[in-house]
Amino acid sequence: MNQVGKASDSAQLKLLKAKASQVIAGGQGGLELGLGPPVRAVLPITSNRMAHLVYALARAYGQLGFEAATQGDEVFRQLVLARLIEPTSKQDSLRVLGEVGVKTVSHPTLNRRSPVYAAGEFRERPAQACGEQALLGPNALVLFNRSVLMPTST
Repeated sequence: MNQVGKASDSAQLKLLKAKASQVIAGGQGGLELGLGPPVRAVLPITSNRMAHLVYALARAYGQLGFEAATQGDEVFRQLVLARLIEPTSKQDSLRVLGEVGVKTVSHPTLNRRSPVYAAGEFRERPAQACGEQALLGPNALVLFNRSVLMPTST
């Protein structure tokens, strides 16, 4: 560790900082590109990389057969995607989706659709799609809603 010196006022501190920069650079000068001083500007955020994650998860959802198994149920799809991004409650799933830029369904719509997803007939379709992908045969398990395992038979 090199000590550059000691400063007793702001002018000396400025000189010591310049000297320290030279020591760090190993005595090499900087490459002058003639670009001028950096411009400080506030730029609006027009997109984020979360869109890539949502796109990848949505593709996997379709390729696993969930789109067909749920007959294109958008509310169910949104719940699955949200919980893959951040395991959370039903209600908080809408916040997660909003943060990643997905236009969400309303809370009343989510509450109205939720009992449908608990019904055995609806549950069996995604379970069967999982089983087909994993080559499990006639019986499959689906991990759903806070680690509750639900056996199904087809």
